[in-house]
Amino acid sequence: MILNISRALGVMAACVISTSAIAQTSTNQVAANTDWSVFVEDNPKECWATSAPKQSVNTKDGQTVQVRRGEVLLFVFYRPGASVQGQVAFTGGYPFASGSTATMEVGGTTFQLFTEGEWAWPATPEDDTKIVAAMKRGSDTTLTARSGRGTQTADTFSLLGFTAGVEEAENRCK
Repeated sequence: MILNISRALGVMAACVISTSAIAQTSTNQVAANTDWSVFVEDNPKECWATSAPKQSVNTKDGQTVQVRRGEVLLFVFYRPGASVQGQVAFTGGYPFASGSTATMEVGGTTFQLFTEGEWAWPATPEDDTKIVAAMKRGSDTTLTARSGRGTQTADTFSLLGFTAGVEEAENRCK
């Protein structure tokens, strides 16, 4: 059972990591819905909705600190060729602490995301479905994580336009 979970997480990580380079460099924006944008790539076919945080707070030892981070983005991916439907992924703009998890809070519900390198994602497609449903009902979501250097980060994303963005991405990748 543990081996199957590890294998599933490895497959999910590979999908997120292979998609990440395209997601961050794509110029194929096809829609913008308030705070969420939709992108499409054709080879392989994939679509995603993405947003940047409206607020980021970085702390270390209880004190607010200035840190240099790469791009911070929250995604929902659709990749029909890999049977990926509504996969949630977060990049914090830094390498996460080894063995750590990120916490995602949406409308009073908390979800755990596994981390690897600069990426975090839910453990199962069922968790993705629950998170997307919560995000459709919510007004914002905050992702809290810890960097390899011990900095605690809290990134708050607006969910204005989320439902329209995710539905657009899903429809374009049917």
